[in-house]
Amino acid sequence: MPHATQLADVAPTELDSVLRGGPFHVALRAAIAARGLPLQRVQHHLSRHGVKVGVTSLSYWQQGARRPQRPESLRAVRALEEILQLPEESLIRLLAEPGDGPAGQRSAARSHRSLVEASGVLDQLLAELDCPPDTGLHTLAHHERLRIGPRRELAGRESHHIVRAHHDGVDRFVAVHHGDRGAVPERIRVHALENCRLGRVRRHGGTGVLAAELLFDTRLRSGDTFLFRYGVEDGTAGVSGEYVRGFDTPGGQYALQVSFDAAALPVRCHRFAQHSAAAPRSGCQELPISGHHRSVHLVEPRVRAGFLGIGWDWE
Repeated sequence: MPHATQLADVAPTELDSVLRGGPFHVALRAAIAARGLPLQRVQHHLSRHGVKVGVTSLSYWQQGARRPQRPESLRAVRALEEILQLPEESLIRLLAEPGDGPAGQRSAARSHRSLVEASGVLDQLLAELDCPPDTGLHTLAHHERLRIGPRRELAGRESHHIVRAHHDGVDRFVAVHHGDRGAVPERIRVHALENCRLGRVRRHGGTGVLAAELLFDTRLRSGDTFLFRYGVEDGTAGVSGEYVRGFDTPGGQYALQVSFDAAALPVRCHRFAQHSAAAPRSGCQELPISGHHRSVHLVEPRVRAGFLGIGWDWE
């Protein structure tokens, strides 16, 4: 643990700089130093927020020996932003960046998307749309196409779902879109393309997440199958580097295609999987870009609970 003399007052410009560029442990250490709080006082403030974190864990976090990963730890990071009088998302977004291990090692990294899910924002939006944990639908197939625009941005995506109801009365689906960091949900548009119509839409500006209700205009009976398709027009964030799809339970087939604009071709692409948001990425495999269509894809015949995605590198 650093000596007290190392935790002297930090200039506001220095704190602003590390909050923008990280890494997380340096930003946390600088923020604690700027407020002049010993770790015991930080722990006390966290307990008043209903979050239990040991002084040893806080010390490890600010040394970079460990990174917050569990949902309770991420709740603590969000509380720290308030306790240390920091801008919202300023610490938690840094956890989306790779850790300080050897070059190329990303086992501790968490995508911005998975951090959003852990932060509780998604749960809040789903609650506003009265979406229960069990939607009553089982996915037989989900085919998704992503478009990367000329500014290397996530321009949009289209999803085609084939589902089966496992109880009576299901008449809707709640689609979730996670924009890249810096996305502006107020400018993102959802289009019901086939066998559905758009219902309520909820947005969270701080995280770039959007939840949209797609209405079927029919009530499915248990065992009924249904096909529907919708699209999302985004293009509001900066440079995109990956797309990740999470699966709460095992399901049917999943296919993801990423198409690139002719003016913005990456130097390499790869697929990956994660058993959980905090787990190391595995199953990495390079994907060649097709010459004429400028696209890559993955197909998983039967998905498992966890995450699947495609990443790409720019020059």
